Amino acid sequence: MQRLYDFLRRHPTGVDSFWAVMLFGFSMLWVVGDHVGARPRLAAGAVVLFLCLAVALRRRMPEKMLLLVAVLGVVQLVLGVKPNAADLAMLAIIYTVAAHDGPRWASRFALAGGLSAASLAQIRFPEQSTGVGQRIFFIVVMTVPFALAWVLGDSLRTRRAYFAQLEERASRLEKEREAQSKVAVAAERARIARELHDVVAHNVSVMVVQADGAAYVMDTAPDQARQALETISSTGRQALAEMRRLLGVLRTGDAPESGEYVPQPDVRQIDELVEQVRGAGLTVDFKVEGTPRPLPSGVELTAYRIVQEALTNTRKHGGPDAGASVRLVYFDDGLGLLVEDDGRGAAHELYEDGGADGKGHGLIGMRERIGMVGGTLDAGPRPGGGFRISALLPLKPAH
Repeated sequence: MQRLYDFLRRHPTGVDSFWAVMLFGFSMLWVVGDHVGARPRLAAGAVVLFLCLAVALRRRMPEKMLLLVAVLGVVQLVLGVKPNAADLAMLAIIYTVAAHDGPRWASRFALAGGLSAASLAQIRFPEQSTGVGQRIFFIVVMTVPFALAWVLGDSLRTRRAYFAQLEERASRLEKEREAQSKVAVAAERARIARELHDVVAHNVSVMVVQADGAAYVMDTAPDQARQALETISSTGRQALAEMRRLLGVLRTGDAPESGEYVPQPDVRQIDELVEQVRGAGLTVDFKVEGTPRPLPSGVELTAYRIVQEALTNTRKHGGPDAGASVRLVYFDDGLGLLVEDDGRGAAHELYEDGGADGKGHGLIGMRERIGMVGGTLDAGPRPGGGFRISALLPLKPAH
């Protein structure tokens, strides 16, 4: 049965041709017994032949076969060819046209023709022995199959169109999901780039300062030089560990070494960051005002990276005698950050505007980070010298 079903699906025209031949043979027996004389039989045979041909070609040319059947119906009325088994072709054509995704005029024309066929046949070939009521009943009964054929075909067409729409929607949603995935990947890579910039800039700056200090006191204070080298070693290891975790998210097919792909510093680690910067030789005054409270992880990370970037800028551009102050203020509706230094503000302006050495990513990255959490940033030279970075991050209850 399955093979037969597959064959019928692959060769629909062959199946139609088979039924057309069977219908032709049965109809010709009907014609021979119902028509007397060579001319009526010849006309009836020609009508039967073309009706069966319409059945065989109904899927290939549904609109043309509809017009052919309509013309044959008129020929039957004009020449007096009585209804016979071949007229079942009209039902097949009406169903095919209604189910076909063709022009709507063809479907409407098929419905109109089917609804009027029984009435026209009863008018042309009236039964003398029947009354008016019986004739009306006969017309209604004979019209029902034509109406059902059209309804079944139109329902099939509507259902097929509905499933095609569902498939198109599913395909569109799949493409949208792929596009959203690509956007998410691009955003994640941009975030990783910002993280890498902060990690590398901060830790390499600390290592350079410590290396310069170790070289300066190598002969006069070996203990200080040894301590500076230990700081360089620990800072380098920390930078490598963070970079491995950051770059791990870019690998494919490798399992992560831990539950998190990237380091997520929080506000509590700002104190450790300040101590590390102090150890590198920069004087930093750090104060926390207000009542500390839990913060969303995005706000925690943003606050830490802003302070880290600001202190890195001070070491790189503030000059040898620059000092800095960090204020962390908890408001009722926000977290305030204020990082100031008394170094050379002009160099910071160059850092903000960008330059050939790659400067220009620091403050841009700050603005991007703060924008992601809905905060505000104000950065610029201080009156009397130095540079100031002021940020306000909105607070949300931690869940």
